[in-house]
Amino acid sequence: MRARTIRVWSRIHTWTSLVCTVFLLLLCLTGLPLLFHHEINHLLGHGVEPPAMPAGTPRADLDRMAAAAAARRPGEVVQYVIWDPEEPDSLYFSMAPTVASPPTEIRGVVVDARTALVLDEPRDQEGFVWLMLRLHTDLFAGLPGKLFMGAMGLLFVLAIVSGVVLYAPFMRRLDFGTVRRDRSRRVRWLDLHNLIGVATLCWALVVGATGVINTWADLIIRLWQRDELAEMVAPYRGLPPLERPGSLERAVAAAQAAAPGMKPAFVAFPGTAFSSGHHHAVFLRGATPLTSRLLTPALVDAQTGRLTEMRSLPWYGVMLFVSQPLHFGDYGGTPLRVIWALLDVATIVVLGSGLYLWVARRRRPMGMAGGGGQGEPPRGARQPEAGAVEDREAGRV
Repeated sequence: MRARTIRVWSRIHTWTSLVCTVFLLLLCLTGLPLLFHHEINHLLGHGVEPPAMPAGTPRADLDRMAAAAAARRPGEVVQYVIWDPEEPDSLYFSMAPTVASPPTEIRGVVVDARTALVLDEPRDQEGFVWLMLRLHTDLFAGLPGKLFMGAMGLLFVLAIVSGVVLYAPFMRRLDFGTVRRDRSRRVRWLDLHNLIGVATLCWALVVGATGVINTWADLIIRLWQRDELAEMVAPYRGLPPLERPGSLERAVAAAQAAAPGMKPAFVAFPGTAFSSGHHHAVFLRGATPLTSRLLTPALVDAQTGRLTEMRSLPWYGVMLFVSQPLHFGDYGGTPLRVIWALLDVATIVVLGSGLYLWVARRRRPMGMAGGGGQGEPPRGARQPEAGAVEDREAGRV
């Protein structure tokens, strides 16, 4: 590349990195504990441990469990029922004053899936993990905060791409992985910054891109509600809502009968955002590592218990649900989360070293007091020939 082209890419890399570095550091620092949120919650005493029972103990009736949750919080209604794959012996019931209450008014009740006894009311909207999650997702600013963090993620992706473009001319006269230990501290950090950056390139792109997609979750869900869900409930449009929904057990059974081999992920009760005023919306998941993250919505008439509609998610829904586990390393259990954590720490080093290199460059030019970048002379030295300009610019990366 010509020297001018390198200068342009260098400025893109510098300023996209600077703008997003502080927020990316926040995301990396808060993302570390979120990788192990399940273990941390149990360590802090916020987890719910169902009592040990013999293997093969039959499951309780879902309507009994819903009644137990409702009895624990009188005057409230069930909005959602959630099956946690990591806690197969318990169910989470989201309770709220009304079916239309916002998420801030939801209170959870965990019920034993075998005895239908209430186990606990977890404090979902307080504590260390909740604080890390809110800082990581929206900075306590709701949808605007999510979109802002998504913009920072886009800048991060652009910084990665521009860094790759600049890496080739920078390494033209150096062996891959070279760290010039005989040069100044700044040069050593420059070499480490580039080495760790290129070594974590694929992971950083995957996590950065999936993080951006995850910040669009609210918009993607609204699009699905406007298009797909509206079509699915169209025959019931204009009918008065049900005063009291029918059997939850029968609704889940009807959905599973239409999709053998699939398991329920969550159920949205009539009147909630993921259903209509007349349906239990049963969201089913597959049995393989990939399909377990892809949900298939099935609408069951809450009065008759009859399946009325089932269809796969559109492409944008698939994109969202594939991105979420990729972002947090949920596809491979604890071993993959440990690898994600190590790569997260490496990214913190890249971000911190990049910030240090920029500050150091502002204080004094490369080449002063103990050596400079690749091919860059101290001030006052004879300027390089035209053919060496590329190397001089590469040394500024």
